[in-house]
Amino acid sequence: MRKPVLVICGVLVLAVAAFVLFGRDGTPSDTSAEAGFARDMATHHAQAVDMAFTIRDKGPAREIRSLAFDIINTQANQRGMFQGWLQQWGLSQATDQRPMAWMAGHGHGAATTAPAATTASGAMPGMATPQELTSLKEAQGTQAEVLFLQLMIRHHEGGVQMAEGLLQLSTRSEVVSMAQKIVDGQSGEIKLMTQLLAQRGAQPLPSILKTS
Repeated sequence: MRKPVLVICGVLVLAVAAFVLFGRDGTPSDTSAEAGFARDMATHHAQAVDMAFTIRDKGPAREIRSLAFDIINTQANQRGMFQGWLQQWGLSQATDQRPMAWMAGHGHGAATTAPAATTASGAMPGMATPQELTSLKEAQGTQAEVLFLQLMIRHHEGGVQMAEGLLQLSTRSEVVSMAQKIVDGQSGEIKLMTQLLAQRGAQPLPSILKTS
């Protein structure tokens, strides 16, 4: 009689775990990694779009203008998808949880394997400071192009960190697929922007990505 009892207990444990992670109907819960990723990445993308509009409106070189256009379109569309997921899951767009809280815990070993969740100031990784955004708005010509590329490379590095963190915490297909697209797409743009900086006699800011 002991074996059936153990089986029943095991099923109950799995059911409770599924409820905690995904809620009553199988969708992500308010504190899940998926919900946190969607909220934080929507905010992260919003700043990238804002910086891209800033440089675009300065009449930069054609290759910078094309890059800004791609960032605006790609990240604005992805941001809409993040917000759509939250609505579909019946979750609010905002939360009182601190940024990146979803990368710490959830029983997935994130504390030891996921990238650093936040910067020393507590902001999401790669985010430009208000002072840096002001400098970008005031800069002109090549100086503006260089600063945009430097800030956007670091911003993309933060996006890659966040997406890689989600890949360690989730198996939900649409979220995992989007995170992988972000890793691949932004990694490619980092290489492009590094080349554009070199053409202007400049280098990226110190990388926030951990190297093995």
